[in-house]
Amino acid sequence: MIPLFLTILCSTSIVLILKHNDTQRGDVIVLLAGNYFVAALISLLFFVFDETAQYSLTTFLFGAILGILFVLSFFAFARAIRLAGTSLSALSSRLSVIIPLLLSIIVYNEDPTISQIFGIILTFVTILFFYFSLKDPHSQSLKPADYFYLIAVLLGIGVNDFCMKVFQQWRPGMEKPFFLLSIFGFAFIYSSGYVISRKIPIRRPTLILGAGLGIPNIFSSFFLLSALNELPGIIVYPITNIGIIVLTTLSALWIWHEYINKPGRWALICGVTAIVLLSF
Repeated sequence: MIPLFLTILCSTSIVLILKHNDTQRGDVIVLLAGNYFVAALISLLFFVFDETAQYSLTTFLFGAILGILFVLSFFAFARAIRLAGTSLSALSSRLSVIIPLLLSIIVYNEDPTISQIFGIILTFVTILFFYFSLKDPHSQSLKPADYFYLIAVLLGIGVNDFCMKVFQQWRPGMEKPFFLLSIFGFAFIYSSGYVISRKIPIRRPTLILGAGLGIPNIFSSFFLLSALNELPGIIVYPITNIGIIVLTTLSALWIWHEYINKPGRWALICGVTAIVLLSF
């Protein structure tokens, strides 16, 4: 059970670090560059010290493409936290499980269970509550396009997760360390290249915070794989996703006194229920 709790802690830490960076008005792209530098460095160590690790041009190119999707998803996540709050953004990221599920049904002809069908329906109900939550007069003033950052988080993280499944089905398992190195390495090149080309000022506290973000970012996946080796997925996925939402919500309430309006609370209830149904 220890890897399961460590997964929840690491994933929650990612959300809270993004929120803290927002409160400090740190530039998110500088934060991401520091994050991906550390993640790439750790991935390099995994690759170098894994004697069975292999590499190929195909995996290299696939990782290069996925790297930019990682950057865009993380950027959308940080933007959603600023606009919609920590709790709803975390919920959106966890609801992304619907995307690999739907794509697995379409691409790999997997049959959904009855509970998963209800979970899919409830996901769209949750998205509707997202909309009403952000339109509530008690919430902060938003532009019409701002709502779509929550959807971008759901779609972006969901597509990234499905690409992991594609790699698992398509490429040899021995190339996994090289695949992670390619993703995080190119994500660092893209994010740092943007910082340099746009001449964005680099604040030392933001860069250090980004470096700290890289540690839970990569180890959340590491501990998740360890948890799946000890426990069945039917236990791991619901507990992990719900644990992250609950811990994130409580932390945001305690640290920043975040207000969650009534539609937002309904979104949390429907979202947690949808995650449970989708996980079976």
